[in-house]
This record gives sequence, C-alpha cells and structure tokens, in this order.
Amino acid sequence: MKLSPALEKVYTKEQLSAREAQRLAEFIAWGPVVFQASRLMVKWGILDLLRDADNGLTRQEVCRQTGLSDYAVKCLLEASLCIGTVLVDPKTERYTISKTGWFLLQDPATRVNLDFNHDVNYEGWFHLEEALQNGNPEGLKHFGSWPTIYEGLSSLPPQVQKSWFGFDHFYSDSSFPEALKIIFDEHHVRSLYDVGGNTGKWALQCVGYSQDVEVTILDLPQQIGLMQTYVKGKPGAERICGHGINLLDPKALFPQREGGLDAIWMSQFLDCFSMDEIVGILRRAKAAMTPATRIYIMETLWDRQRYEPAAFCLTMTSLYFAALANGNSKMYNTEDMEMCIREAGLEVEHIYDHLGQGHSILVVGEKRKS
Repeated sequence: MKLSPALEKVYTKEQLSAREAQRLAEFIAWGPVVFQASRLMVKWGILDLLRDADNGLTRQEVCRQTGLSDYAVKCLLEASLCIGTVLVDPKTERYTISKTGWFLLQDPATRVNLDFNHDVNYEGWFHLEEALQNGNPEGLKHFGSWPTIYEGLSSLPPQVQKSWFGFDHFYSDSSFPEALKIIFDEHHVRSLYDVGGNTGKWALQCVGYSQDVEVTILDLPQQIGLMQTYVKGKPGAERICGHGINLLDPKALFPQREGGLDAIWMSQFLDCFSMDEIVGILRRAKAAMTPATRIYIMETLWDRQRYEPAAFCLTMTSLYFAALANGNSKMYNTEDMEMCIREAGLEVEHIYDHLGQGHSILVVGEKRKS
C-alpha cells in the first residue's frame, strides 16, 4: 500500500498518549449520542447563537432565545462541553463556541456529512454487522425491499433524497470546473458516454462548457426518467440523451456509437460496485471503445488524499456502501482500482490528482501490445 505523505505520517505510527487513546476509546463507545447531541446543537440553532454572541451566552439566555426547556439546554450544553464543541467560563458560566463547534457549523463538507448520516444512514448502521457478514445491504430494509439503494432512489422520502443527492453532488460538483478543463481543453472530447449519470448534472455542465459535445447518459431506466425531467428546458439539453441499462447485468452491453466515441466518463460510479463487477463493467466499456476512445474515471481514492480528514471520511463512507448502498462496494484505493483496470484489458495512462474535494481522474486506454 502506498499512502500519500499526510496519511503515512498519521497511519503508520502511534499518535496518541495513553490518556488520549483512552479518551478516544470512550468517544467511540458513546459515538451515537455524540452525533445526535451535536446534530441537535446545529438543528436547534444553539451553535449559531454561540457563534454570534461576542461574550458568549448563559444557559438561561440560550433557553430564552431558543424556547427550549432548561433541562434540554443543560443536557446539550454539558454534553457539548465534553464533546468539545463548546467552551465555558467557570466564573461567569457563559458558553462560547469552540473551533470544533465552528467547523461543525460552518464547514460545508461537515454539514453535508451530518445530514447524510442522519437522514440516510443512521438507522441502517444498526445492521452493519449483518451486512458485512452477508454481503447484502441489510440496513436498507427500513426504506424498502430493493436489492440496492440505487433502484430505490426515486422512491425514497423527500428529505432522504435531498440528503443523498446533497452528499453525492457536493463532492463531485467541487471537481467539475477542473474536470471540464481536462476533458475539453486538454483532450478535446466531442462525444461522451456519462455512465451512471444520475440526474444529468454533469451532462449539463458538459454541454454548457462545450458547444460541440454530445452526451449519452447510461443509467437505470428509472434514473433516465428522473434525468429527463431534470434537464428538460435547460440550455444544451437537446444534446443530452439517455440510454436505459442495468449495469449490473453482465449481458447488458454499452451501445455502439456510429462514427466512434471519444470518451466514457465514470464519476463517483465504480465505487458503487464490487471489484469483480468493476472488471465486468470495464470490459463492456472496452467493447464500445475505438483505439481513440479514453475512459475517464473520477474517484476519491482514499490513499491519495492530501489531508487526513478526507481519508477518514472516505473510509467511513465505505461502511455506508456495506450497510445501505449495495453490500459489496467501497471507496477504493489506487492499487485496487488499477488491478480492476488491468484485469479488464486496459491500462492507466495518466492520473490527475487533487481536484476539488480530493478527486483523482484516471485516464484509461486499451492495453498496448508488448
């Protein structure tokens, strides 16, 4: 395993004293209630009030401004003091927001993760044990009986959909500006398959950036319906079309494009599949390629992250895949992804790193004959 310098520094040597390690162990043991108490500090506006108060607030002032009972506020403030999101002056008993509380409140990635974990994942985490043992998304059952979350996206409750798409789009959207330059300014793509294109957000970015490109979205039929609704009437929508396909079906072939194909785009897509399934998908993609076609795989490979908190978020996201999404995929590292690419008869020609919120783009072509 080859880790980025920041990760090697943290993950190869003990970082904590014995007392610090003991506290972290207790923090983990109480993790569920740490999460919920912190979420309520955000939802009920208490951290907002503390951030905006120059001299902090007493417990009684928080009660008056929120309308919450003294009991509720006392429980949350005392818990948050021990969690580390607030500080207190023991003489005046005035509470202020800490640096950690500020990030919990202000950092966009943290807010997206908070909503995603509460609305989408929280109940499902209870079934992680069975999911890892069975290789099935056992935590998905409280939403519906679909084999994976993707078949059920259009049927999830509105708030769950909002948090799921908010999480999915936040990470990919931050990489779009740099990715567009790579695809169109450096590689001059004019025809593109967007594999697993969801609502068509990337496709709209493509047709908005390039007046020449034609995009075909390959996704489940129900997702194609959502996409068509989303892109309808938007600039460039006439250059976007959909092709319904179950990408888990090994007999479902990629369409052949008359006149050849420049690019096959897979953004935050292959992490939705097991390694064996990835190899199968890439082999079917290869069958639709010409020698000039390139596959562009954009993923947040956890071992290539510039900052350690990003790797933490990504390895935790692997457990969402296990418990709720499909039961057999994860956020991969470079070694795993390159292994799948080689087994499909392809090879990595170049890797672009550190796009947006930690994405990499692997440019993949047919394996050259030795």
